[in-house]
Order: sequence, then structure tokens, then C-alpha cells
Amino acid sequence: MKLWDKGYSEDERIDRFTVGRDRELDLHLAPFDVMGTMAHITMLETIGLLQKDELQTLLAELKKIYKTAEEGNFIIEDDIEDVHSQVELMLTRSLGDMGKKVHSGRSRNDQVLLDLKLYIRAQIEDVVSRLMKLFNVLQAQSEKYKDLLIPGYTHLQVAMPSSFGLWFGAYAEGLTDDMTMLAAAWDVANQNPLGAAAGYGSSFPLNRTLTTRLLGFKDLAYNVVYAQMGRGKTERIVSFALASIAETIGRLAFDGCLFTSQNFGFIHLPKQMTTGSSIMPHKKNPDVFELVRAHCNKIQGAPNTIRLISGNLPSGYFRDMQIIKEVFIPLFEEMKDCIDITAYAIENIEVEKDIMKDPRYKYAFSVEEVNRRALAGTPFRDAYRQVGMEIEEGHFDFNGQINHTHEGSIGNLCNDKIRQKMDNILARFSFKEVNDALADLVR
Repeated sequence: MKLWDKGYSEDERIDRFTVGRDRELDLHLAPFDVMGTMAHITMLETIGLLQKDELQTLLAELKKIYKTAEEGNFIIEDDIEDVHSQVELMLTRSLGDMGKKVHSGRSRNDQVLLDLKLYIRAQIEDVVSRLMKLFNVLQAQSEKYKDLLIPGYTHLQVAMPSSFGLWFGAYAEGLTDDMTMLAAAWDVANQNPLGAAAGYGSSFPLNRTLTTRLLGFKDLAYNVVYAQMGRGKTERIVSFALASIAETIGRLAFDGCLFTSQNFGFIHLPKQMTTGSSIMPHKKNPDVFELVRAHCNKIQGAPNTIRLISGNLPSGYFRDMQIIKEVFIPLFEEMKDCIDITAYAIENIEVEKDIMKDPRYKYAFSVEEVNRRALAGTPFRDAYRQVGMEIEEGHFDFNGQINHTHEGSIGNLCNDKIRQKMDNILARFSFKEVNDALADLVR
């Protein structure tokens, strides 16, 4: 069954190629397609395109289909093109001609736009929840190990004293910027495209404000041409937010690879969390960090892939957009897996103590000595030259005592301020309003 069926059979090879992976990927959209249909027909009843008894009958049947989708038992049959066709077929099988009325005033174009935005909202909420677990782990480790010094590096050369508190805390604060991008992506996704139809609206007197309220959207995508043009752009914006998260986590994973190596030896994974070598019996490899790094690099390529698919298209719908699903929908599971396993690894990581007692790191304290002399009255440039000469002559020494007090430094991590920053960003997400609206719809 195809919603555009005109009574002739299409070429089987063309059918197989044009359907592509839609049957597989559309399973992710099934519960959202049902919710969109419920909101749409509720609106159709208010403008006289459905009778009240028809609406109640259709809603009851749709709730059954929704439950099937939520339980993971929804299927798209082999000869059915997509999720939209499958839902309408199920209604028609159960209710006859009544089921054929649900498509009035909409197109598969605004159906998939709507499904994707509902799907994106649900996925963003899930990502935010998991990201907060990682944030909390990083902040807890930052506080736990705030007094343990490690060398900081520039150009991969020993530079200045750092600390585990700074290292863990840096990635926690990095997630606040990623959350800001995710909040912006949420704002883009949280606009209702339903009623745009094929991108040019409808001669039916649709009440788009009503469907916006029923589906818990903050606002409408008003202009019907632009609503349709949001396909691809929305996915790209969301993928940029995921790529930002991936950049932070991938960099943390790279540090994990570096710091677990014997040449550094700052941290260790429990042996149960490492892998071995088929030839070298001593190996305990940090494969978890290496794979997280690779997955995160892959995720960072997604925005460009989506841009290449949709970026050179004029206004209006084109089938090219279908391919974006293949890039976009799998991103969320890949991203969530990386977040979860990173949180697990960081929570169980073992850190080394007394790292800075190693004489290899004594020059990391050179700036501390310069600053000590400057505070005692020596002009900074003279103090710099004095310490530099002592290093060159081989008799620089430092007692290892440091005193950093300014905001965000070793002795004043400001983790509470970073948490407040994160809380302020979280307040931008209207999860409760959305979930309340959707719960009312499917109740």
C-alpha cells in the first residue's frame, strides 16, 4: 500500500531503491507518527471534517496502535512504503472508510517533519539526562581529587602545575557549552510544522495553533514554505549540538589514552575494563577510550554529511531528504552509548598520587618561582630572566608549594558556580510542558 497509489504497479527495482531503509528507520518514528495523527484528527473534528463519534473511534484505535509502538511490537509490512502508510492501513483495516479520513489537510511531507521533531525532542531529553550523569561524575571526581597535582602541558611539553580537580572539572564545564548548543537545537525542534502539508499549506481551514498546543510545541513554524525547508536544516542543527558533545567527550577520551600510557601513568582503568593483546602478555589496553574517540570523530562528521545532502537544494521538497534519516537517526544511539560508557569509565578510574614529586616535572614549577619573586618585589621580567638562567645552568630548585586562589584555579575550582551555570541552561528545556501535553493526548 502506498498513500499515493493511483491503480498501477510501479517497477519493483525502482520501488526497492526508493523505499531504501525507510521501513527500518521509520520504526523509530512510529509512536510519534501516531501522536501526530491523534493531534491532527482532533483538530479535524473542530473544523467539521470528522464527526465527534468518528473522532472518538479513531482515537481509541490509535491509542492501541500507540501502545503497540511503545512496546516495540509495531511493524511495517514488506509491501508497505513507510510508517505513515502503515498507520493509515491499520486504521483502515480496523475501521474501514473512516480510517481513510485521517490524511485530510496534510502530506507525508509535513507528517515526517512532525515525526522527526517529536522524535528529536524525545531524544534530546534522553541525551540531556545521560549528559547530566556524566557531568555529575566529572564534578564528583573533581572534588574528590582536587588536591592532587599533575603536570599541565602546552605543545605536549611540561608547562605548569595542574590538578586532577582542574582536569575533571574542565570537562564538566565543557559540557555546559555543549548543553547550551543542545538547548538551541531544542528551540529549533520545538516548533510545529504540521499543517504545512506539501510545503504550500491547505485550502482546508486548519487550526495549526490547536495542534501546536496539543503536541506541546512552544511555537509554530508559521510560513508553510519555510516549515518544509526546515527538513534537513533541523537535523543539521541538532547534529551540530551532538557534534559539540562528541568533541568534548572525544578530547577527554584522547586524554584518557594518553594519561593511561606508561610514559604518563597518571590514571589507570581497572584491569577488568581493559583489553589484552594476542601476542604481548603484559598489555592492558584502554580500548574503551580509543573507541569512544573514534565514535566521537565519526559523529562530528555528521553535520557536514547532512549539509552535503541538503545544502544545494532549492525551496520545496525533494526525495534527497530521505537519505538524511540514514545519517541522522543512528546518531542518537551512538552518542548516548559514548556518553554512558565515558561516565562509567570516569567513575571507575584510578588516579596516581604524588605525581609531581617525579624530578621530570620540576620545571613545571618555574612560573611559581617567578611569581614568588615578583610578589617579593622583583620586577616580573627580571624574575623571569633569573629563573631562566638558573634552569639553563642546571641549579633551579623549588619547594613544590603553590598557592592559587583566583576563580577557577587549582585552589578555587568554582565547581559550585559551574553547577549553577548548568542549572541555568537546564531551565531552558521545557520537558515537563511537553510531556504533560503528550500524556494528555495519548491518555
